[in-house]
Amino acid sequence: MNRLKGKVAIVTGGASGIGAATCQAFAAEGARAVVITDIQDEMGRKLEATLKRGGAEASYMHLDVTKEPEWIAVIAGTVSKFGRLDVVVHNAGMSGPHGRARVDEATEEGWRLVMDVNATSAFLGTKHAIPEMKKAGGGSIVCVSSIYGLVGSRAGTAYHASKGAIRLFARSAAMQYAADRIRVNSVHPGFVDSPMTAELHARPGVREERLTLTPLPRLGLPQDIANGILYLASDEASWVTGAELVIDGGMTAR
Repeated sequence: MNRLKGKVAIVTGGASGIGAATCQAFAAEGARAVVITDIQDEMGRKLEATLKRGGAEASYMHLDVTKEPEWIAVIAGTVSKFGRLDVVVHNAGMSGPHGRARVDEATEEGWRLVMDVNATSAFLGTKHAIPEMKKAGGGSIVCVSSIYGLVGSRAGTAYHASKGAIRLFARSAAMQYAADRIRVNSVHPGFVDSPMTAELHARPGVREERLTLTPLPRLGLPQDIANGILYLASDEASWVTGAELVIDGGMTAR
């Protein structure tokens, strides 16, 4: 129950799905504080209240991950309130029609939006987290990529590109800051039932096809991914950096 004892963590996209499961896992494992960030303010405040009722220290902060001034404010607010920053989880992301469009169907506007939310956000947050993690003597940054940052599919041009970008961003940052004891890793979820995938999985045949592609006979749950993020955030992974943790029920092993 103390795998994150004393650590202060920021989780983006923390109000629902994988982000919420990660916040809950961090709180259950004794984090000094969990800072839930999102643009879904009502859901974020509800999760904050839930964690506090369970005895955890939690704080919700509004964060549009594509805006650098908001990153600066959230990190400054976290350090001011809790004294340090040890963990950042870049979980906020999007797909939707812009993310799933094929190359000849995609628009420049849609491409830029998906890249900003899924990839540029990780750069901005990491840039401003690094100085505080140096002060703390180290830290852990986890970028939530996707199996579609590793392999292609019939669609998803911008989504694939953005998830591949943060995969290699994590490796690059891992090399740059290893001497500072700042670890940077990526997590690659497979097909997960979450609020982000609910609309797609409700389409005729989609869920069934994804089940067929997954050797373990179920789709993933947000908690499955949160468990991997928890490991990378903890000191159990103190010799793990630049790694790619695939959590996909065996899909990419086919």
